[in-house]
Amino acid sequence: MAIDTTTRPTAPAGASLDTPRLSTRDKLVLFVLCAAQFMVALDFSVLNVALPRLGPDLGMSRSALQWAVTAFALPSGGFLLLFGRVGDLYGRRRLFLAGLGLFGAASLLATLAWDPASFLAGRALQGLGAAAIVTTGMSLLTTTFPEGPARDRALGISGTLLSLGFTVGMVTGGVLTDALGWRSTMALLTVFALIVLPLAPGLLPESRTQGRPRLDVPGAATVTAGLLSLIYALSTAADHGFGRADVVTALIAGVLLLIAFTVVEARATAPLVSLPMLRRRTVAWGNVGGLVTFSMMSTVVFVLTLYLQEVLRLSAFETGLVFGFQGVLSAVAGTFAPKVIGRFGARRTLVGSLAGQGALVAALLPLSADSWSVWLATAAVSLASMCHLGAIISYGLTVTSGVPDDEQGLATGLVTSTQQVGITVGIPLLGVLATTSDDLLQGVHTVLALDTVIVLAAAVLIGVGLRRGERRGQSRT
Repeated sequence: MAIDTTTRPTAPAGASLDTPRLSTRDKLVLFVLCAAQFMVALDFSVLNVALPRLGPDLGMSRSALQWAVTAFALPSGGFLLLFGRVGDLYGRRRLFLAGLGLFGAASLLATLAWDPASFLAGRALQGLGAAAIVTTGMSLLTTTFPEGPARDRALGISGTLLSLGFTVGMVTGGVLTDALGWRSTMALLTVFALIVLPLAPGLLPESRTQGRPRLDVPGAATVTAGLLSLIYALSTAADHGFGRADVVTALIAGVLLLIAFTVVEARATAPLVSLPMLRRRTVAWGNVGGLVTFSMMSTVVFVLTLYLQEVLRLSAFETGLVFGFQGVLSAVAGTFAPKVIGRFGARRTLVGSLAGQGALVAALLPLSADSWSVWLATAAVSLASMCHLGAIISYGLTVTSGVPDDEQGLATGLVTSTQQVGITVGIPLLGVLATTSDDLLQGVHTVLALDTVIVLAAAVLIGVGLRRGERRGQSRT
């Protein structure tokens, strides 16, 4: 019988499923890769609370401030699939180091920015470097650590730091901005890059596909342009709604370009994305799980931030403490997630984590304008984030398990693209229901109810879809 790649084999009697100890070199490699991932996650949130001070200092209008976020999001999401394949073909280590160097130089440019154009150029180059770091860093991790408990543990640590980096960024950004000004948030990223970059060359092994097949240029052009259009539309809609002509145009262009991409890939001799890979149930349903968990959890964090500050009248610092506690429990969850996956398998962990996330978001529905609600919000979102972290780790394992090393860059490119699109899509699609509501509390309740339904429905559909794939695989043996 074939072994289901989304689950772990049962150990013989008396054997242990405990994760094996990593060697010193393995730990150093993991440190470098996870530190780079943490740095990028930090960049997603560290600047947010600094925007009100950044604008007047650089002469940027309030409406232009969204570009501080969009300039980073566009390249960081749009180039993931392309860079994943480039790393597969020409060297993941080489592209990872180039991304680190570019990210560090871009962070320095953003720190020293003298006008809006120089700052936005720094942010765009940061996003380009981040795209190279995230996709090659993940594929270096999955090719360095063999499938099984060692990879489970490595992905568990990586997922924990990814989640923790976003939360730490929210808290750190406020502290640094109050103490040293907005430029210190970009300087922090420069320091991170300077620490990681000298360590990486001597530790990371080179990894690439054997041979040098040609890069699928038409596929790269259509998918990159399609993702750029889609991310631009969704990022802009988060601030200005879907009624603007540029948002509608970008959405239509993005959809048409992605359709064109599938046509190109079906005819390409060396496609950028293997369509048979996309037809794998583990790849398809695993990425659906990633899309749902990222989009819905980012929406919860967004509407709770509004609720805590505008309904309960908490300060920015007090709000940061609520999410800081969430980050601590996420870190705790990261230590247990690999053991849970080793016991129940990635597929069951993914479905169970989504079900737990949905149930705990439902627990937020009784939130009111009374002060006691802050305790409910803190407890429920913190526990939901633990389930969210379990879903992050298990969806990555579900997608990449059983994929050959020469396609790991592609698989991890899909994983990270799903992550970026998920973070981008949730807030404009659901968060806008809260921001446009006449009664903010009622709008928050509406968003949380829809969030709950979507996550729980996804858990059921993913469970059924992966189970059918497992049965079909068994029937062929």
